[in-house]
Amino acid sequence: MIFVCPGRPARPGQTSVFSEGEIPMYKLLVVDDEENIRRLVRKYAEFEGHAVDEAKDGMEAIAMCRDNRYDLLVVDIMMPELDGFSACREIRKTSDVPIILLSARGEEYDRINGFEIGVDDYVVKPFSPKELMLRIDAIMKRVSPSEDAEKEVLRARGVTADVSARKVFIDGEAVNMTPKEYDLLFYLMRNKNIALSREKIVTGVWGWDYYGDYRTLDTHIKLLRKSLGEYSKYIVTLRGVGYRFDENE
Repeated sequence: MIFVCPGRPARPGQTSVFSEGEIPMYKLLVVDDEENIRRLVRKYAEFEGHAVDEAKDGMEAIAMCRDNRYDLLVVDIMMPELDGFSACREIRKTSDVPIILLSARGEEYDRINGFEIGVDDYVVKPFSPKELMLRIDAIMKRVSPSEDAEKEVLRARGVTADVSARKVFIDGEAVNMTPKEYDLLFYLMRNKNIALSREKIVTGVWGWDYYGDYRTLDTHIKLLRKSLGEYSKYIVTLRGVGYRFDENE
């Protein structure tokens, strides 16, 4: 559900970017110890019509998430007091708010660690603020439910996916997954027994305007297979092509 909040108050000596009665599109929290990064993201986000709060470290971000409801968080990994990974892990205990991680490093370990925590996207510094805005828009389109969405349940032997409730059951037992694992499994099961290229999967799950690479998909496939346990065999790797969900494997 999209949270509608009043426009943020202006900073001392500054006129509010929202006119009286105007409602911002989304309320964002930008968490980074570098003030110039926070200002850059704020500038572009407010231009797009979003309300923006700032936090300079992980501890401050956790406190602000307790007192406020945000539509999306943009969180840097390397910060004093408490790093981004630890902050996201703590926030995930009580909230499924979408999270984009920022990092000066692009190592696979950082991406896997972030996705295991349950972040939705990963952006390497230096980044294009315009691209970041597109990623925010793409995520919010995916997580905002359609008002006329009908109940959809997908089934394979041993695996049941309740799409409308965003729940997955393995042999009747509920399994916790990250938000992106849910999206990926739903897409694969909807296209059961069809050979899907990496490009097609990325477009279907992340959106046509996704600016990442296929390594992100491969990382999420690894995590999804781990969550499926013995039924990980249903996700078949098609070398040089992509993947296929096949319960006959």
